[in-house]
Amino acid sequence: MAELLYRLGRFASRRVKTVIAAWIAVLAIAGVGYAVGAGTLSDSFSIPGTPTQEVTDRLATEMPEAAGGTGTVVLSTTGGEAFTADQQDQVADVLADVEGIDGVEAVVDPFATEADREEQADQLADGEQQIADGRDQLADGREQLDAGQQQLDDARAELEAGQEQLDDARAQAEAAGQAEYAAPQLDAQQEQLDAGLAELDAQQDTLDSKATELEDGAAELDEQATQLEQGRELLDLSSGISLVSDDASTAVSTVMFTDAQMDLSQETKDAVIDTIDDGVADVDGVQVDFGSDIAQETPSVVGPGEIVGLVVAAIVLVVMLGTLIGAGLPLLTALIGVGVAALGALAFSGVVQMSSVTPVLGLMLGLAVGIDYALFIVNRHRHQLKEGYEVRESVALANGTSGNAVVFAGATVVIALLALNVTGIPFLGLMGTVGAASVAVAVLVSVTLTPSLLSAIGLRILSRKERARLAPAAPADAQGPHAHAAEHAAAEPAKPLRPMRTSVAVGRVVLGVAVLGVVAIPALDLRTNLPDGSSAPEDSTSYAAYTTVADAFGPGVNGPLLVVADLPQAVGEEDEVATQLAIATQLAAQDDVVAVAPAGTSDDGTVIAFQVVPADGPTSESTEQLVHTLRGLSPLTIDAEGTNGASVTGDVEIGVAGAASGNIDISQKLSDALPLYLGVVIGLSLLILIVVFRSILVPVIATLGFVLSYFAALGGVVAIYQWGWLSSVFGVHNPGAILNFLPTILVGILFGLAMDYMLFLGSGMREAYAHGAPARLAVAQGFRAGRSVVTAAAIIMISVFGGFVFAEDAMIRSIGFALAFGVLVDAFVVRMLVVPALMHLLGDSAWWLPRWLDKILPNVDVEGSALERRHPHVEDGAPADEPVRATVG
Repeated sequence: MAELLYRLGRFASRRVKTVIAAWIAVLAIAGVGYAVGAGTLSDSFSIPGTPTQEVTDRLATEMPEAAGGTGTVVLSTTGGEAFTADQQDQVADVLADVEGIDGVEAVVDPFATEADREEQADQLADGEQQIADGRDQLADGREQLDAGQQQLDDARAELEAGQEQLDDARAQAEAAGQAEYAAPQLDAQQEQLDAGLAELDAQQDTLDSKATELEDGAAELDEQATQLEQGRELLDLSSGISLVSDDASTAVSTVMFTDAQMDLSQETKDAVIDTIDDGVADVDGVQVDFGSDIAQETPSVVGPGEIVGLVVAAIVLVVMLGTLIGAGLPLLTALIGVGVAALGALAFSGVVQMSSVTPVLGLMLGLAVGIDYALFIVNRHRHQLKEGYEVRESVALANGTSGNAVVFAGATVVIALLALNVTGIPFLGLMGTVGAASVAVAVLVSVTLTPSLLSAIGLRILSRKERARLAPAAPADAQGPHAHAAEHAAAEPAKPLRPMRTSVAVGRVVLGVAVLGVVAIPALDLRTNLPDGSSAPEDSTSYAAYTTVADAFGPGVNGPLLVVADLPQAVGEEDEVATQLAIATQLAAQDDVVAVAPAGTSDDGTVIAFQVVPADGPTSESTEQLVHTLRGLSPLTIDAEGTNGASVTGDVEIGVAGAASGNIDISQKLSDALPLYLGVVIGLSLLILIVVFRSILVPVIATLGFVLSYFAALGGVVAIYQWGWLSSVFGVHNPGAILNFLPTILVGILFGLAMDYMLFLGSGMREAYAHGAPARLAVAQGFRAGRSVVTAAAIIMISVFGGFVFAEDAMIRSIGFALAFGVLVDAFVVRMLVVPALMHLLGDSAWWLPRWLDKILPNVDVEGSALERRHPHVEDGAPADEPVRATVG
């Protein structure tokens, strides 16, 4: 590889115009691709196979109207007064216009909905009053029936007494032998009694009929009372869900889309926003804000923080390289590489679902490593020029040595980022792929365009003083190309190196590990989620919408849950309310549930959906626990009595969906995938470093150092972005859960960068040891050779990443801090403090390698030693077989 890069560097140094033109053409092609194929970016994430996704897919089949995406529109009066009737009418007209947009299923008019709810409450109150009046009438009817029955009973008693008297008279007549003479009179009396009894029987039938009517009326009233009672209970359970605030100064409208949230086109969202913005602009005294579910605010790539970061990087380059032209070269090549990578990635955003943070992450990485990789080559080239190398030869050799290390270091970053695809999480794999492509482009630019520009610049890469020292006092063929370098070296003798003291090494290890351990403690409390509107910039419409809703209705309204109940058997319309109430009552009984309202029933009556409003916001710990609690209710046993007396019983399967639930599921999926990915990266780290350093213990030390850096970086993120420490310094106005994919993406990126620094420091130690230096002295020599360039590279990378700490987007801010802080602790604590001390303590055993393994390992020659032996540069008067070596630092 070193020889190939040497030839590539020589070619690039001779074909300057060709190489520059080629990269300009590549940049132009990427720009054309962006113009043709760029699509919309998304702030939403989804992972196939999560519980939320399964529920959403079920809803799409059973209840398509409930499966579409939604957008939140918050309307409020500018003065905080109640909406007037005229303002309500004008807002209703604007929302009606939105319904005509292609892709919009329906729009909820908050004022009409509240009016309907009040009318429903009034109807319930009227119904309850009617039932009370009916019961009073039934009571009066029963009293009248009881009085009539008593009269009938009294009359029947009189007739029965008359019958007894008549029977006694007939018996006496028969006993006296006067039966024949008394019979006509007695028969007449009997007919009167029978007629009276018949009349009483008729009256009894009439009375019984009225009693039956009363009982039927009572049953009907009981049925109506049951319906009203169930309706009242459902209304009470949903009382916490309101679309108009108590003071009537704020209203929330929901736009329901045809497509699912992840499939919504930005054109549809923009059409909704533009229509409402234009319409509300004509309504005096009313303002509108849009929730983060509809307001797509593309992160700003270039802001004050990013500019400051680049300025700091430029200052470091000037101090390191001594010239403006030298400092500008790495910046220029990095910007070209970033331009190609970013435009190329965005060119595919029209055909691949890409999150808004994906290209920014690629830009962040490409810019940081692009500057560093070019710096490594430029710095090596400058040292060689100062030693008297001819420009093109120096360019080629720098490309073959430092460029070889750049390619190897870049390959580790690329492999680590591509390994994100093993997590099985599509959007994370895409992030890794885009990041890997950005790093790969940065490497290609470094080993092709950088040599061309160095050749074009020539000796101007050195300062005037440095060029003056190189100016030959006599013709080159008389003194040799290195006579001035030898004089310079003689004038400035190098300070003799000594190994560090063992006590100092022990102190460094203890101090470094202790500091990193303490910093990592907050990582034990890591809680992940996706940021919501509360984390948006304070001047954004998403933040305004979130805070307005939270203040007016409660924080939970910003993240309602959609609970879906699969019934054991289909329910009819007459039993639907009873079943809804039976399920809703148990849902409402859970902790942190503010309100529950039925959201619809499938056509076949087997699925019922509910809207559940939690007590806290969508990223709160209590909401996360509530999602798990609701899912834990499944199967939910119900025993509901329908209005017709039928019993609806059985076990109900409960599922939870919604944006808040989806984010929780994604976070869980990412957490589950993290150990596997971390194991893959650690294993990869060990293998790569064993090949590079031909040692067992050095890779173990380097890998353990990476683990320390990783958890320390996570600890810093948790302390600031979750606990709120130094929140005012870092602009964290609402501490909360950490970005759910940050811990995973941090593994890949920080691993690659940590290996970069390990390669540039450790390879110098290995080279010194291989050339006969004692192990502990080799540590000191390698450290001095690489410390300056690694320090400069780390500061540059921290500056670039740190510039994104103050970006507008909450996701980018936390990623920028994690990377900047991770590089800080890894470069200055792990690589430059702990690792050299541990290698000093290990001594010769640090480079131990079993013989059998030494035989099968390839010799990658990262530092390019073999290349320098093949292309020796001979000092005047030195034997031809003694190459003069130039160090990396």
